[in-house]
Amino acid sequence: MTVLIITHSQDNESIPLVIQAIEAQGGKAFRFDTDRFPTEITLDVYYAKSERVTLSVENQTLDLNEVSAVWYRRIAIGSRIPDSMDKQLRQASLKESRVTIDGMIASIKGFHLDPLPNIRRAENKQLQLRIAREIGLDTPRTLTTNNSVAVKQFAQECKEGMITKMLSSFAIYDEQGREKVVFTNPISSEDLDNLDGLRFCPMTFQEKIPKALELRTIIVGKRALTAAVDSQALDKARYDWRKQGIALLDAWEPYTLPEDVEEKLLKLMAEFGLNYGAIDIILTPDGRHVFLEVNPVGEFFWLERSPGLPISEAIAQVLQN
Repeated sequence: MTVLIITHSQDNESIPLVIQAIEAQGGKAFRFDTDRFPTEITLDVYYAKSERVTLSVENQTLDLNEVSAVWYRRIAIGSRIPDSMDKQLRQASLKESRVTIDGMIASIKGFHLDPLPNIRRAENKQLQLRIAREIGLDTPRTLTTNNSVAVKQFAQECKEGMITKMLSSFAIYDEQGREKVVFTNPISSEDLDNLDGLRFCPMTFQEKIPKALELRTIIVGKRALTAAVDSQALDKARYDWRKQGIALLDAWEPYTLPEDVEEKLLKLMAEFGLNYGAIDIILTPDGRHVFLEVNPVGEFFWLERSPGLPISEAIAQVLQN
């Protein structure tokens, strides 16, 4: 039996790490780079008196009826369809390609890490906070709004200050094509006087939580693997460690969550029907563990190097068992 890995050709080293772990445990893996469909990879879905579903790339062909498990990582269907195509025809090609692959994924009988409907539901960060609060996790005071008056009132509640972030992940590109990612940022008094843009785009505001450490917990099945970093050691990382993520690569250390916090995180995952999730937590100076969010397909690869968490091994075990 084979594990099907759904990703794209620009994905990071997490893919070979998990493939190596699967093979070390005696299994087989097939990598499906979705950006190469439909231009370079062929899919045959045949239903009559018999059934044939095959995925072919170069000299490899996979019978999808032999797939025992699916690892859904990343998706970029149709991104190699030429931009030179007529705009309407290209859009139609993209839509049909995406619907085709969505149907293929949904039709695979094997174990899914994780089912797409579960992932899509769990990506709703407002729902995450509601469920986390109900479970008893500590969460920040939060406001999502397009109402500038509400933001100013909320600022009065946040005695330690306030930060802002977006609910969706995106980047803005300048005229030279340089990527500018939207990180978590503090709100100043000057910002509170310039909130007119909320009329065109809502934003999320949270109370500033003091940080002793920032934690990344990777849940795989029933295992919780956690690492901690002192993001306050670097000035630009104080509000969002990703701003200096490369500089902090070797600064992550193993961390053991309190048993009750781990149990609540596992309960949160169960509420969403997830077997995998990357969870961000703040450890405050007074010992509180404040839940921020869970990314159901979040990154983990750097934590394999430092502090050496066996995440790919855990993923391989879940996929094969």
